[in-house]
Amino acid sequence: MTLPAATGALVPTPGPAPAPRELAGRVALVTGGARNIGAAISLELAAAGAQVAINTRSSRAEADALADRIRATGDPAAVFMGDVSQPDAVREMTEAIVACYGGIDLLVLNASPRRETPFLDIGWDEWRSILSGTLDSAFLCTQACLPSMLARGGGSIVALGGLNSMYGANRRAHGAAAKGGLQAFTRAIAREFADRGVRANCVVPGQIETERPAHRAPRADPANSVPMGRAGLPQEIATTVRFLCGPGASYITGQTLHVDGGRLMA
Repeated sequence: MTLPAATGALVPTPGPAPAPRELAGRVALVTGGARNIGAAISLELAAAGAQVAINTRSSRAEADALADRIRATGDPAAVFMGDVSQPDAVREMTEAIVACYGGIDLLVLNASPRRETPFLDIGWDEWRSILSGTLDSAFLCTQACLPSMLARGGGSIVALGGLNSMYGANRRAHGAAAKGGLQAFTRAIAREFADRGVRANCVVPGQIETERPAHRAPRADPANSVPMGRAGLPQEIATTVRFLCGPGASYITGQTLHVDGGRLMA
């Protein structure tokens, strides 16, 4: 549309201002945020306007490349190395994030080690490492981030669960136990902090197209196991996490949301 100028010439009218992104001004910590679903979540939260802290224990090159990709769009991102199953590492990481960004509003509990071992061959150290990498890390990161969330008027915590905790799984008893515990932990946090502005929910991905180590067992054919007939994409998990972190989910807490193409009902 154009309007006549004082001289009689036509000049363009200014277009509408861009809508503010729903997570603008928010700070998000994504554990295990450098690869696969974690990387997709980091990108999606940045696209929503969040300042993203990408945590990784060992994938430094991938994390740096991801942060560069986010910064190339004009959005802030930084990498924070650390093993989130270790108290000192979590304390140092969260202190560094607060020093860098001023606080933490959003926490995505994505870090979770995976192993496939016949149950009778699982040693104590392996059992503890899987539970610690999932449950201890959730406890440590949540306890470290909550004071900042509360001081800033609230926040959102999203944990990434697993279908193994619903169905059980061969060779993954420790992983199934850890993910089941993570869902219970999420509900407990949701209950305790509901009246203080902090929401907590769990997203359970189905069969998702991600990079897998060569030693992992092959995936089932989704045409036979998923009602929608296909595997999901990391982006489809990421958009769900974005929703749960945003104002559109302001009345949702303590929930477990399955993003699995109907797999749970198959």
